[in-house]
Amino acid sequence: MFTTILLVEDNELNRDMLSRRLERKGYVIKLAVDGAQGVSMATELRPALILMDLSLPVMDGWEATRRLKGNPETAAIPIIALTAHARAEDEKTARDAGANDFDTKPVDLNRLVGKIEHLLTTHGTGPIPGNE
Repeated sequence: MFTTILLVEDNELNRDMLSRRLERKGYVIKLAVDGAQGVSMATELRPALILMDLSLPVMDGWEATRRLKGNPETAAIPIIALTAHARAEDEKTARDAGANDFDTKPVDLNRLVGKIEHLLTTHGTGPIPGNE
């Protein structure tokens, strides 16, 4: 079984680095480059988890998270908000939008993988049906 993660990230270097590192950990990574594409892909693919950058073009990560959590088809998908801003109010805003967890950039891979595994365990035990 494969666990699919949707990475919504507009920065090409961050996308490339994070997707390669997570793929080496055994995850299947799908990529979206803006919030609108992230919402569309999440609705279509139903990934096991979403890593959502907050500063995105077209639709920011806060709005994309609100839309995903407001849609019964995607509301159960755990979302980890990612941002270079480490202020307490950024985390509060992300959580208020519906993010299940929050992490800062640059990403500490071990910490992020721990959060991913925790959310996958507490929101089911792995991939959402149809993502095997």
